[in-house]
Amino acid sequence: MSLWVVVPAYDEAGSIGATLAALAAQEDTGFRLVVVDNASTDGTARIVREFARSAPFPVDLVHEPEPGAGTAADTGFRHAVRGGARLLLRTDADCLPARDWTAVARAEFGRGAEMVCGRSVPRRDERPTFAEARLLPALVRLTALYGRWRPAHRDPRFRAPYVLCHGHNLGITAGLYVRCGGAPRERLEEGSEDVTLLNRAREHSAAVVRCERLVVENSLRRLRSWGARRTLLWYWDRRYRPVDTKEVHVR
Repeated sequence: MSLWVVVPAYDEAGSIGATLAALAAQEDTGFRLVVVDNASTDGTARIVREFARSAPFPVDLVHEPEPGAGTAADTGFRHAVRGGARLLLRTDADCLPARDWTAVARAEFGRGAEMVCGRSVPRRDERPTFAEARLLPALVRLTALYGRWRPAHRDPRFRAPYVLCHGHNLGITAGLYVRCGGAPRERLEEGSEDVTLLNRAREHSAAVVRCERLVVENSLRRLRSWGARRTLLWYWDRRYRPVDTKEVHVR
C-alpha cells in the first residue's frame, strides 16, 4: 500500500475516537493507518485496538516512549517507510480531516508535489465563535506572511518558497522525508516541529506546495485554555511557554 496516514497521540482517549471515525469516513480509504501512542496513561491505545477490529483499512499501533509530537511523528513516518510507504500524511488525534482529505492529498502527489501543506479550520463540533472561526485564522495567515520574509526562511539554500504549514495537516513523499532528515525528535515546547520539517524539505525539493483544498478541522482546546495572545506567542517561535510543562499538552 503506497499511502500511509500517521497520527501521533498522547492521552487522547477523549478525542481520538472522533479522529478515527473521520478517517474511516474518507472517500478514499486505500491507505494504512499508523497511530503512535506517545506514552499515554489513559485508554488511547485500547480505543485504537478496538477500532482496528472493524476499520476499513489496516491499522498499526506503534509505541514511542520519548515525549514530543515531532518524535512521535518521526517514529510513525519511519515505521511507514520501513513498511513500504511511498506517500505519507499526518494529522493529530484531536483533529477531523475532511471527507476528501486523503483523495485530495493523493491528487496533489499525482501532480508532482513532494510536500503538501494543507488548510486548518476550527472544529465545527466545538461551536467556534466568530473570533475563533474568522479572526484568529486571519491572524495566523498574517504571521505566515511575516514568516515568508524572515531572513531565516529566505536563505539561498531553500529551493521552494516558505508556506504556511500545520503539523496536523501535511503530506510528504517517503523519498523526500528520508532525504531531508525527517521531523525533529524534540519535546513539544522546544520548537515547532512542523516548521522545522518544512524547512528541511525546502532544502531538498522545489516541489513544496500549499493546498487550500486539503482541509483538517483542528481543536480549539489550546486557544480556549491559554487565550489568543498566549496561543499566538506559542506558535510564534514558542515565545510563550507555560511554567508547568504539563500544560503544553492541553486536553
